[in-house]
Amino acid sequence: MARRRRLEAPSTADLTRIEEEFRSETSGRSAALRGVAPIAQVAAEAAARLQPEDTGARAERARIEADAARLHVAQEQGLLMVELPLDQIDEAAMIRDRMVMSEEAILELRQSIAAHGLRLPIEVFELEKPGRAGQCYGLLSGYRRLLAVRGLRELTQAEKYSNIRALIRPRASSGGAFVSMIEENEVREELSHFERGRIAVIAARQGAFANTEEAVERLFASGSKAKRSKIRSFALIFEELGDMLQCPEGLTERRGLQLAMALRRGAERPLRDALSRHAPDNADAEWSVIEPVIRSLDESPRDARRGGRPRTTAPLRYGWIDDKTLRTSSGITIRRATDSKGHILRLEGEALNSELMDSLMLHIQSLLER
Repeated sequence: MARRRRLEAPSTADLTRIEEEFRSETSGRSAALRGVAPIAQVAAEAAARLQPEDTGARAERARIEADAARLHVAQEQGLLMVELPLDQIDEAAMIRDRMVMSEEAILELRQSIAAHGLRLPIEVFELEKPGRAGQCYGLLSGYRRLLAVRGLRELTQAEKYSNIRALIRPRASSGGAFVSMIEENEVREELSHFERGRIAVIAARQGAFANTEEAVERLFASGSKAKRSKIRSFALIFEELGDMLQCPEGLTERRGLQLAMALRRGAERPLRDALSRHAPDNADAEWSVIEPVIRSLDESPRDARRGGRPRTTAPLRYGWIDDKTLRTSSGITIRRATDSKGHILRLEGEALNSELMDSLMLHIQSLLER
């Protein structure tokens, strides 16, 4: 049978020693809890951390969380304005729609920014891969503002012109990017017909749209059908003669439509031949090369009547006779006039018939409907 071990109570000296060891191990505890049992101390600290917030603290925490959520949404939607270094922006990431920049307008903008600061931020988007010089952002809109700030930086070397205020827009499809760029320029400074047609062709070639027709419909959706029809005419000019024309931005609407009509009738080759033999230095000189080719196409040969002497009357002119009269190569004359009720178009010529008039009425309807 095993012997039981007799337990002895610790002496006073032993209790004193144990208490001193315990106190030395818990010397880092707060003075208020010194000497309290460990479990009680842990419970007290946990309770202190879990003290309920008062109403004001809860409201402040809710406000901070709501502000953080709004900031995140604004950043995701491209509504957050930031300061970006100029050398981080690639203005050539997209083909620009405007061909001609007025130096006078840029100088005026530069002076305005120097006097009052940049009132409106530019818009950029993050590039999928770094740009030509390691840039992180591509320019979406604000080309002139960017040029003006860069000019101020070069002129003054001031540190405040090293950065520019910008909105970082979400990365969108290339089609959406072209639409955004054109919408800004249409509102701020109207593009020429040739610039509109050119950017539609370029956007289609870069794969942003299926073809030029879709590009015109999407890029200029807010315009009337008549406006989009004109843009398609100038797009044709860019497609067939864009590499030959020296002053295309100087084409007036009337001249452009005449040129597009001639191109549709197969005038590309004779026009290219004529332009290759001359180097005009302004729009009027260039038109003086183009117009004779168009007139030569309009003048179709006529058979002499049998018998009698040939008529000696001068051949009819085709094209615009004056600012209100247009004669087609088929001999139809169109005159424009106005009266108290509105505008009048008068059509004259043997080629007119009911079928042609029905077709013409439908075409006018398609131009006038939105």
